[in-house]
Amino acid sequence: MIRRAALLLAALWAAPAAGAVDCSDVAYAGNRYSICEVDASKEQLRLFLRDGEGQVYGHFSTLGEALAADGKALAFATNAGMYHADRSPVGLYVEDGDQEMRLVTNAGPGNFGLLPNGVFCIREGRADVFETLAFEKNNPACAHATQSGPMLVIDGELHPRFLPDSDSYYVRNGVGTSADGSRVVFAISRNAVTFHQFGSLFRDHLKLPNALYFDGNISRLHAPQLGRSDAGFMMGPVVGVVEDAPAGE
Repeated sequence: MIRRAALLLAALWAAPAAGAVDCSDVAYAGNRYSICEVDASKEQLRLFLRDGEGQVYGHFSTLGEALAADGKALAFATNAGMYHADRSPVGLYVEDGDQEMRLVTNAGPGNFGLLPNGVFCIREGRADVFETLAFEKNNPACAHATQSGPMLVIDGELHPRFLPDSDSYYVRNGVGTSADGSRVVFAISRNAVTFHQFGSLFRDHLKLPNALYFDGNISRLHAPQLGRSDAGFMMGPVVGVVEDAPAGE
């Protein structure tokens, strides 16, 4: 039991290796955010949902414990897309090349159905945010993919439904990618923000051409660099960076 607890603590709180992930707290346009940048050309970025027995991980601690048993550690993680009550994905979900849920292209209720929505796709040496219809047309071979919505930034433009004077404020998290797919930036607001404010962070401050919303008040972050590993209700899909556990653990 003691050994198991030690492995879990190592997996959750070991400082990431230099360059694996760069997390910081920033202020922009009167709001506060936590931002984690990953070089997808170098790091092991992937999605997680279920363990080998088909059980949903649900928590950073559960995922960290599973990784620790394999000599790995979680350098960073955040929730990665919307899910049903049983934690199954609402839209496309691919993990290690296996598709659990198909692509959904039609409009629907809630933020997911606020078209255009999009797909976060992880491939060999890169990661990209695609608008859903562009994803369907190009059909990229993703090792990992998660669909969510709405898009925040589409080819350098904010989602057309975002209003500068909106009164809909929530804690929000999402991801943006560079044109070459190497720079991946995850952000979570530290105070309630509007969609317009959140999208502007990715477009105007982070200078990313495409960005995708993951979720709202349920959003959580695991960032050892910031001394943060949020707990709460069970999550569905999680995206994270995996690295070797510290020597001797």
